[in-house]
Amino acid sequence: MTEPTTPAPAAAAELHDYEYAVIRAVPRVERGECVNVGVLLYCRQNGHLAARTHLDQARLLALDPVADVAGVRRALQGIEAVCAGGAAAGPAAGDSPGQRFRWLTAPRSAVVQPGPVHTGLTADPETELRRLFDQLVL
Repeated sequence: MTEPTTPAPAAAAELHDYEYAVIRAVPRVERGECVNVGVLLYCRQNGHLAARTHLDQARLLALDPVADVAGVRRALQGIEAVCAGGAAAGPAAGDSPGQRFRWLTAPRSAVVQPGPVHTGLTADPETELRRLFDQLVL
């Protein structure tokens, strides 16, 4: 008679640390009111740098009826291009993902600006980016 065997425990997913920042639109910088319009996420261990953006035009215009909607959209497209790298990233094309993340998260007084950088652990950076985006932007 053979003894029953217990199944081997499933391998635990390897967790990686990541950094993220919320991207906000501040149509009137002097007032400081903002609308969350995206999330940047960088995971150093696998070189993952990505952004998800969404502009809720009605929310932006509620803060400033004459906000430059087209300008905000262009800025968001630029952020996504810098994350993707390549020729569309312009002068940042040759920079590492970490350098591009640091540039994108540098404090600035502009209509589109990053919030503070936060950290976390994840087994899947792209899934975590979607979760943060759904929670903080949508």
